Order: sequence, then C-alpha cells, then structure tokens
Amino acid sequence: MPTFHSLTPADLKPSEWHPFLVGAVAPRPVAFVSTVDAKGRVNLSPYSFFNAFSSNPPILVFSPANRVRDNTQKHTLQNVREVPEVVINICDFAMVEQMSLASTEYEKGVNEFTKAGLTELASELVQPPRVAEAPAAFECVVEQVIELGHNNGAGNLVICRVVRAHFRTDILLPNATGIDPFKLDAVARLGGDWYCRASGPSLFEVPKPNRHIGIGIDQLPEYIRNSDVLTGNELGRLANIELDAMPTAEQVEDFRTEPLVAYTLNKYRSDTPELEKQLLQLGRQYLAEGKLVEAWKGLLLIGPSRT
Repeated sequence: MPTFHSLTPADLKPSEWHPFLVGAVAPRPVAFVSTVDAKGRVNLSPYSFFNAFSSNPPILVFSPANRVRDNTQKHTLQNVREVPEVVINICDFAMVEQMSLASTEYEKGVNEFTKAGLTELASELVQPPRVAEAPAAFECVVEQVIELGHNNGAGNLVICRVVRAHFRTDILLPNATGIDPFKLDAVARLGGDWYCRASGPSLFEVPKPNRHIGIGIDQLPEYIRNSDVLTGNELGRLANIELDAMPTAEQVEDFRTEPLVAYTLNKYRSDTPELEKQLLQLGRQYLAEGKLVEAWKGLLLIGPSRT
C-alpha cells in the first residue's frame, strides 16, 4: 500500500494549504473573464476556480477568491457587483502567455486587453467585450454571487447564466455538432507556474458506462481480476463490457486460429505459466488497440488451462 501525507486545512496557514489544493485538484479549466465597472472601464482576468455546472439552464461558475497574501478582493468581483454581466472566454495554447500576462495586478481601471495585446470584440447581449482571439466565448448575466467566507483565500462564487455563445468555426466538428478537442487545443491550470495542454497524444477516449451496464470488475474471472500483468485501467475497460456482448465459447474457440493467437498457443504450449502470461500480454495489446471483444477472446483462452 502507498504511504500518505495527511493534512487538516484548519491547522495550516492559507498560504501553506493553497499549494496542496491547487496542485492536486488539477487540471482546472480557465475562465478568462471580461467585465466592466460602473464607469464602463474594462477588466480582463483569468480564473482557474471555474467550471460548467448546468446545461439547462446553461450555468457557468467561477470564483475570484480573496487574495491569499493580503485578503484583498479582485477587480473582477468588484465589477460584477456593479455591472452583473461577464464574458467568459476560453483560452487555447496560442494565447496562454497573453492570458497569463493579464493576471498581473494592475491598478483598477487599467485595461488588460491593452496590456496583454488582445483584441476587444463587442458582445451582442452584454456590456463587457469578448476576446477576439479566444476560440470560444460565453456572454453571461450574473445570477448570484455567493461569498464562501471573509478570510484570506475565501472564494466568491459568481454564478453566470449563458445568454449567447460564440465558437470559432475552425474548432467545430463536421456539421457543427460540437467541439473538436484536437482543434480546440485548450489549456488548463495546475499548481505553481504549471499548465497543461489538451492536444495530440494527451487526448484519449474512454467509453461512457452510462450508455450500457458493464459487468463490473467483481465479475471478472479471478485469474484476470488478480493478474499482476493487467493494470487497474485495463481491468476497468474489460469490466465495462455488457454481459450480452461477451464472446461465446464458440467464438473463443474459433479465435485460436487467428495468426498471432495460434503462434502464441503453439510457442508456449508446453509452458502453461508462460502461456498464461503471454495471453495476458496479448489481451493488453488488443485493449491498447481498442479491440475489447478480441481482448476478451484471448483472455478467455486462459480458462481451459486452469481446469
């Protein structure tokens, strides 16, 4: 079993606790928020305490927390109390350095669009402008601001209802049915100075279990469930198969004639432990290729050798 370093937040100073929280709760999407104050002065600032919380009604929530250093409040929070409208812009890799620059604590009234070299684009239904360089932007009205406390680091939940959304056409799936994650090239926040980029080999698919009822890891044969070859992720993928999708005994037997399977069965026919290990490795290979049923066929070939 692994060892753990356990903490009680109340026993630590906010500055001591904060790095652990933001370092572990990661990656976090970034809300690049534009607001205006009562005088119409524009502010632009990023917040990684942010996410989507409802699609109907369409609700986004971000939290401009009180500064851990001195318990002062952000200009964004002051602005939404004066003018309860925001634009939440989504940041991609092409603009991450400019987004970071906009987080500088400039004096109130300084326009971070200008400081960061970004382009104001007039919104259609709210007063704050949106970022022309952003791949997506959500015009929102602020429904509610909930204070979570008054101490250093206390959050202020800004609950925003989306009234208009804009998506750059080059990031859309065919026929504009959604967002292509490979084209979005989104960035997310980690702890300290660290970010991550959601692109290329960092992207992967996991079939949603809510589309069907998987058999569960508890229903895996013991020699599979307790294997020292298969990982927890691989067991999870195997267990996400529906019972009626499992290969039949006839299909498993027919699988013996597949070239790679036949080679493995023949090469290790006199060494049962090694044969089992090789069939487990073959199952891993099929899983890596997205061939779930083939993985099951190969793994079920181990069964007869145990009877």
